[in-house]
Amino acid sequence: MKRKAKLLFVVIMLFTLVIGGCSKNSSKKEESGEVVLKFLHKWPQPEFAPYFEEVVKDFESKNPTIKIKMEAIADDPIKDKLRVVLGGNEVPDIMFSWSGEFARKFVRADAALDLTPYLSEDAAWKESFMQAALQPFTSDGKNYGIPLRFNGKFFVYNKEIFDKYKLQAPNTWDEFIQVLDKLKQGGETPIVLGNQSPWAAIHYLTGFNQKMVPQDVRMNDYNPRSGEFTDPGYVQAMEKMADLNKKGYFMKNVNSSSHDMASQLFFAGKGAIFYVELEEFQRVEDNMKGNWGFFPMPAISEGKGNQNYITGAPDGFIVSSKTKHPKEAIQFLKFLTSKENAFKLVNQTGWPSPVEGATNPDTALKQVAEGVDYLKKSEGMAEWLDTDVHAKVAEVYLSNIQLLLDGSKTPKEIIEEVQQVAKQVKSEVD
Repeated sequence: MKRKAKLLFVVIMLFTLVIGGCSKNSSKKEESGEVVLKFLHKWPQPEFAPYFEEVVKDFESKNPTIKIKMEAIADDPIKDKLRVVLGGNEVPDIMFSWSGEFARKFVRADAALDLTPYLSEDAAWKESFMQAALQPFTSDGKNYGIPLRFNGKFFVYNKEIFDKYKLQAPNTWDEFIQVLDKLKQGGETPIVLGNQSPWAAIHYLTGFNQKMVPQDVRMNDYNPRSGEFTDPGYVQAMEKMADLNKKGYFMKNVNSSSHDMASQLFFAGKGAIFYVELEEFQRVEDNMKGNWGFFPMPAISEGKGNQNYITGAPDGFIVSSKTKHPKEAIQFLKFLTSKENAFKLVNQTGWPSPVEGATNPDTALKQVAEGVDYLKKSEGMAEWLDTDVHAKVAEVYLSNIQLLLDGSKTPKEIIEEVQQVAKQVKSEVD
């Protein structure tokens, strides 16, 4: 009995020591007060990653009780990652999101924290952003995202080729077609387009939809709860896209060429015009050394949409509704989007910032600053079609745009398919 009692005593003592040790470690962690925030962004590339690494290091040094656990996943894979995140438990506290419908699906799933109170209680922070960059992250009057970049789409052109044919940047679609005709007649490739990844042509269609369809109708259709896509402007937008290829304005083999291949052709002077994002301007300058100009998609006289919109959108970050540390998450986002870091963003990455005054001729390429002025003066933005409509509707556009360009499907056939899927989506969302 004595032996059993002694053994029992040893077991109890060991158990007490283990529990005591755990409690000690636990309380030590609690006493340290360290908060770990998971931060997911989409820029692992060597030209962009250092910016985020520096900002995180700087933040942690100034906020020693907050640790940022950062993960970076590139553009296409992050869409899959975010889909998994949406349905799982391992959710980052702060995660990248495109604006528009892409962000709204997180809102509908109650996965995004309402940031309206945080912006309202810090008016200086809210007012530091261009309002056009905050608006695309709103849903039902509430704000669910903080913009990091502000992007637009413009046609860049080779000045030497334009001067050769005495051409000017066009203001209207009719003038644009005249420019393309003159270039084609001279034996030039009017427009380079690499549509191997179909987002490239979808960016054209984004602008065509916006210019051809009345704004209220388009917004109603882009809402998955009410989308019908029956306005004739959607077919007309597709016809505009198809005509550019049919009439030989695009380079050959658009569907088998990448955007990067198209870039190289343009830089080599083997194409007169190229449709690019504002954030690509620095690369254009690096290769063209001032031998280029730019203009927005021209107004289309017969279009029923607002002609003073520019294709583009902000992207940035949402905060998970499941985060246990909303205060610290907001603290980090305020630091990330501070004026000091916005200046650094523009300088180091060449990206235009939505923070007022951060993108100017002293911090950015002159053309980038001018592009931001275009965005500020526009009446609104046509957000990327593949992120501004429901994912199933976007997939119809993405899977058919190459077939449109190679003549396998007509605009009417594709829009009829869009209508069918929109109807299906509407029944699922309701």
